[in-house]
Amino acid sequence: MKSFRITLLGACALLAASCGSPSARIEGKIADAPEKEVLVKLLNVNTFSVLDTLKTDKSGAFSYKVDLKQGQPEFIYLYYGDTKLSSLLLKAGDKVAVESDTLGNSSVSGSQDCELLLSSEREYADFLSNADAAQTSADYTKAYINYYRQSVKFVMENKGSLAVVPVLFRNITPDTPLFSQVTDALHFRSALDTLKQIYPESIYVKSLENETVRREKLLGLNTQLSMAKEMEFPDIVSKDINGNTVKLSEVDAKAVFIHFWTVTDAASKVLNLDSLKPLYEKYHDKGFEIFAVSLDTDKAAWANIVKNQQLPWINVNDGLGSASSAVGLYSVTSLPQSYLLLNGKLYDKAIKGDSELQKILDKNL
Repeated sequence: MKSFRITLLGACALLAASCGSPSARIEGKIADAPEKEVLVKLLNVNTFSVLDTLKTDKSGAFSYKVDLKQGQPEFIYLYYGDTKLSSLLLKAGDKVAVESDTLGNSSVSGSQDCELLLSSEREYADFLSNADAAQTSADYTKAYINYYRQSVKFVMENKGSLAVVPVLFRNITPDTPLFSQVTDALHFRSALDTLKQIYPESIYVKSLENETVRREKLLGLNTQLSMAKEMEFPDIVSKDINGNTVKLSEVDAKAVFIHFWTVTDAASKVLNLDSLKPLYEKYHDKGFEIFAVSLDTDKAAWANIVKNQQLPWINVNDGLGSASSAVGLYSVTSLPQSYLLLNGKLYDKAIKGDSELQKILDKNL
């Protein structure tokens, strides 16, 4: 019975240990640093906090347990004074060994994520050294291109590791991101889609998602602007009153009056009936079209006015109001606001009133 009781107590102790809070263990040794202080810092997206201050033993060795949340690896940094000794990417259950000297020349073993992080930091240090040694702008450009290609390769080959996150957010100068091209949004998305499946609760994945979305918006805008350069005007893609997709670039007319308005503005509704309808009826058969962009968020109210006023031209509304991409593309600052397309090009002169617009249409249609 006594033997059974001891065995049972031992099993309970093991069970309690296995059910403890998730953690990782660091075993370290610093050459020529007996009984010295080591700072343990935690990265919180873009700020550091000090977790603890350790003291090495007479041989320069130390041991430390880092408490972690399950499924949420953390970036941990070891410092000796102002010198960074090692960068670690730890997840629950990791047991890593760190060896370093007081100058920060270090090695790490026991974790693939830590080894990847160290590898990426060494590549970055090599780039900075090559950039500093560059004698000409051509030398610097070559160093940058080589490092950029290395970094893309690193991200694509290791996108299941959070070690790619610091690389994606890295700057080559205080104001210049390593990934500075608009199309780099594709690399961000590729890494995000993989990491989000593995670490959905990670603050680093959430931060990466925010940046990915921001970059994808820029990519979409850049694509539209590129199209605008080819077409001489920014395209607008929206939905008509029946929910069909309509593109400004596909309107087949010699003159297109792009008109931004809202049903909440009484003047806009009067303008529809007193000015735009007579213009449309007079010039539509000659090649004149109106492309009316509503900036209302209440699409039902918009559709109701369009039907009640029997507006025969193209009416579109994406429901985003002032957040519509068309607002930025056409620098809409007040309503109503209008532009004229003539033979596929934006008319670049101010049009003062209906009479002047009619003169332009009479001359060009």
